[in-house]
This record gives sequence, structure tokens and C-alpha cells, in this order.
Amino acid sequence: MTSSWSEYLLTQGATLADGRVTHFGDASQELQASGTGLVLADLSHFGLIGFSGEEAQTFLNGQITNAVAGMDPGQAVFAGYCSAKGRLLANFLVMRRGEDLLVMLPESLRESVQKRLSMFILRAKVKARDAGPEWVRLGLSGPGAAELLSVELGLDLPASILGVTQGEQVWAVRLGEDRFDLFVQPDQAPSVWQTLAARARPVGAPAWDALLVRAGIPTILPATQDQFVPQMANMDVLQGISFQKGCYPGQEIVARTQYLGTLKRRMFLARVDGFAEPGMELYGADLAGQVSGMVVNAAPSPQGGTDVLAVLRLSSHESGDVRLGSPTGPALIFQSLPYTL
Repeated sequence: MTSSWSEYLLTQGATLADGRVTHFGDASQELQASGTGLVLADLSHFGLIGFSGEEAQTFLNGQITNAVAGMDPGQAVFAGYCSAKGRLLANFLVMRRGEDLLVMLPESLRESVQKRLSMFILRAKVKARDAGPEWVRLGLSGPGAAELLSVELGLDLPASILGVTQGEQVWAVRLGEDRFDLFVQPDQAPSVWQTLAARARPVGAPAWDALLVRAGIPTILPATQDQFVPQMANMDVLQGISFQKGCYPGQEIVARTQYLGTLKRRMFLARVDGFAEPGMELYGADLAGQVSGMVVNAAPSPQGGTDVLAVLRLSSHESGDVRLGSPTGPALIFQSLPYTL
């Protein structure tokens, strides 16, 4: 988050901590609004890595789980970056902007992932950079979001999920029927914020995180790096894996998991009474005190307690008795994901 943008957000009533907006005065009401209303969020806690150069697409295509060679600028791609063991080190959106590729991922991982990918550039005609200062990232979600962007900002919105509308000063990725990521030139960001905030309620990062959790969209964070094969985090169901593209780190393990039917863990949505955070261990009744899973993401629930995305052994989920933190910890109350496993 640039100092000028953070200063502007402070004038709008934002409370900031660790590079993210925690709330705009009433975290509880913002959380309730995110479930049913039209909300606007600053997404500075998500960073951007930019890849430029004539071999940028070829290079990135050989590193991640989805295909980006010849990528259409009108369509974003959900993808993962794996270790040699086939475990996710990060997952992200990939978007094409002109001849560049932009990767959007948690800012807490941006520097380390950028450094790791840069190690493999070698003689390729590619440069990686921190592209965060180039665009202010905003999120808009809820009833009327598409109409607001179309009428007030003049955006010709894509019909398809992960469709991208390109513009000079503002462009957008459609994440759902009424949920969008926006990218705004920094000098235009205050006026765009004011336009959107006239109808949408500003909310902090926790309320936006809650939207993603309830949508079943995982975000790999430092506490969960190198823990999950992509299919465990439902990346295949979310179209974040191409099984037709060429090799990438961990590809053999990812492909073997798919074709041999050896997947024993999946990601589920649940609510738990009390506090939860990414990386916390889970215990199923079927395993007699042994760890059977891990919390991927957690966010405050509008119903109280915490909503979690949890990677679990299938047998533990089937048992219906899964506990947080210890075999006698709070029970997970399973909810329906908005997609079919």
C-alpha cells in the first residue's frame, strides 16, 4: 500500500494495521453487510508481480498449474505454483495487460514468490517486478455491483466468470455474478473510490476475506505453504489446473493424483464457535487423536464464530465429527460449498 493511498483511506475513516484495512468504524456491521449488501473493499493486502519481456508467457507457462501461453487479454486464469513435491507454495489470478502478465497473490507471499520465480528465469527474456505500485486494487461485491460499474464507471463488463474488461484508467476481473476485482491507476483511485462508495458500503479486509471463504475460494498463506496438492484445495474444481499443458514443478505428482484416483483429502466449508486461523490442525473422530486436516483460510462469520475452509481426510468429513486444535476442541459445523466436488 503506497503512503499516498493509505493516507487517503485514513481520510475515509479506515483503520489500518499491517498494510491492510481492518475496518471503517464498525467491523461487525461491515461483516453483516458483506453477506447481503453491496460492499467496497481496499485490496492492498493482495500484491502484484509483473512479468514483462517477449518470453514472459512461455516462462510462466512452464512454472504454474494452468496454461497462460497465448493468453487472451479478455480472460484471467486461476493457477497455483507448486514445490517439486507438488504442494502449493501459492495460488493466484493471472491476467494479461498488454504484453505483460500480472500475478495477483497475497502481499505476504509476493516478495518470496517473486524471488523464487526469478531464480528460474536464467537466460529467458523475462523480467519480474513488484507491480503493486502501478495499480490500486479494489473489490466490489453484492447486488447491483455490475450495474454500478457499468453505469458509473462506463465499464463494458464481461459476461463470463474470470472475464476481464480492459480500460486505460480502470479495468476489472469478474469473479462472480456480482463480485469484481478492480485495478485503478493511482491518480484516479480517490475519485473512483468516492464514486463507488456513494452506493457501496466500505468494508475492511476481514469482511472481504469472509466473502472468499464463503465462496469456497482458497488463498494459500505463509502458514499453509507446501501443505496441499492443488486438488486437495479444490483447484481442479475451480479450473485452476490444466491437465493438457506441459511440465511445471510438481506436475508429475499433480497428474498422478488426478489419474490414479489417489486423492484422500478435499477442502470443505465449515463454521466453528470460537477463533480459528490458517494452519491450525484438525482432528477427526475416525483417526483416534491423529491430525486429519488443516485450516486453509478463516474469517469471521456473520452467524458468529469463524467460517473456515478446511482440507480434511474424506473419512474424517464422512464421520461428521471434526474438531479444531485438539481432539476435544470446538466442533466444525459443515456448510455447503457453492460448487460441487
